[in-house]
Amino acid sequence: MGRSNRIRLVRLILVAMAAWPAVGHPQDVGSLLGSAGGDGAESPARVIDTDSTKAQDARIRQRLAAIFREVAGLEAVSVEVHQGVVDLGGKVPSPAQAQRAIRFAGQVEGVVEVESAIEVDRDLERRLLIGWQALTAAVGRLISNLPLLLAAVSLVVLAWWLGRALSRHRGWLERLAPNPFIAVLVGQALHLLLVILGLVAALVLFDATALIGTVLGAAGIVGLALGFAVRDTVENSIASLLLSIRNPFEANDYVAIDGFEGNVLRMTARATILLSPDGNHVRIPNAKVFKAVIVNYTRRPERRFRFDIGVDTDLDLLPVQSLAMESLSAVPGVLVDPPPMVVVDALGDSNVVLSAYGWMDQRSSSYLKVRSEAIRAVKQSFDEAGVVMPEPIYKLRVIDAAGAASASDATADLDRAGGHDRRMQDVSADRSLEARVHAEQRAGNEQNLLSPQAPREL
Repeated sequence: MGRSNRIRLVRLILVAMAAWPAVGHPQDVGSLLGSAGGDGAESPARVIDTDSTKAQDARIRQRLAAIFREVAGLEAVSVEVHQGVVDLGGKVPSPAQAQRAIRFAGQVEGVVEVESAIEVDRDLERRLLIGWQALTAAVGRLISNLPLLLAAVSLVVLAWWLGRALSRHRGWLERLAPNPFIAVLVGQALHLLLVILGLVAALVLFDATALIGTVLGAAGIVGLALGFAVRDTVENSIASLLLSIRNPFEANDYVAIDGFEGNVLRMTARATILLSPDGNHVRIPNAKVFKAVIVNYTRRPERRFRFDIGVDTDLDLLPVQSLAMESLSAVPGVLVDPPPMVVVDALGDSNVVLSAYGWMDQRSSSYLKVRSEAIRAVKQSFDEAGVVMPEPIYKLRVIDAAGAASASDATADLDRAGGHDRRMQDVSADRSLEARVHAEQRAGNEQNLLSPQAPREL
């Protein structure tokens, strides 16, 4: 190797070493090799040809003019081409048509840039004519698609009618789901499913399957918005489902819910309706019923009553308690097992308070009547035995002989008029409120989710 060759080799090595930092990274190497530089990179800009001739400009102009002549609304667009730059002019019916012309021009090979001076035609007569032509074309398309439209509407109506008929046929739904509320939900879900299938079939018939995803997405968004809007209704519906599964009460049970008492008339998908002892309807939202403390007086036939008696502090309490228990045991409707009970409840300023307890059977006796008769019997036995029941106030009495005689005469007159009537009152069960409940259930057609076949909550 000669001296000159060695000098050239050293120079090449030095140049390569100097250039090495610029190509030391993979992306730089890729750029030198003309690659895209990795995923997600933008496509390279269009390369401008250096060989632009008048013949090529003429071909671009002729091609665009031919295209514009074939497209409705673009016939009046003028085309000029200089060095690959396209100048568009003229008038079009709408801005959308102007953008369409620009898009066509940019797609032709050899076009460097598109300059648009297109104006939107504002001539009233011409725009009325264009609008009339568009309306006529739309009516023509509607008439031509009328059989398909009728078929699509028929599919949706048929799906809605079939779903409604199946959801109202409670026989197979109750066999499928013994719980009445679940059966209603299954029927409603089936109805909705059939309607959605009918809509999808109609869109397929119109070859608009691309709208199915949009419709379903919009339905999801609308459903979410409605869920927030009708949150209370949804909460009541869920509570109705849980109550119908738990079954804490049945129709005609006498219950106390959130401070309201009455016989259960029915339970709907939103509320529980009670018939109060006064004959009024009490509607309680099921969400509140589900959270409330429920007292069911009918679930167990035996029920205990209580009342208080005040006696004089000077009395021996054991004989008084025994006399009260004997009186309670003799009252019709008071059960022997469990036996009645009388206990000392409190010591007041002027009396001793005794609490009397007794059990009765609601199937054969009235709670109010038995309790009333028990109070009357105990009071009468205390009067006969001379048990003093003082009033809870202080009184100063000055009685002379004439006054005492007058009091004795009055007592004798009372005995002669009414006497100590030992005849027992009627304590039979009062079924008048239950009869009204049955009558309203037979006469009404409102939904009732309570079912005697459902499992009872113990």
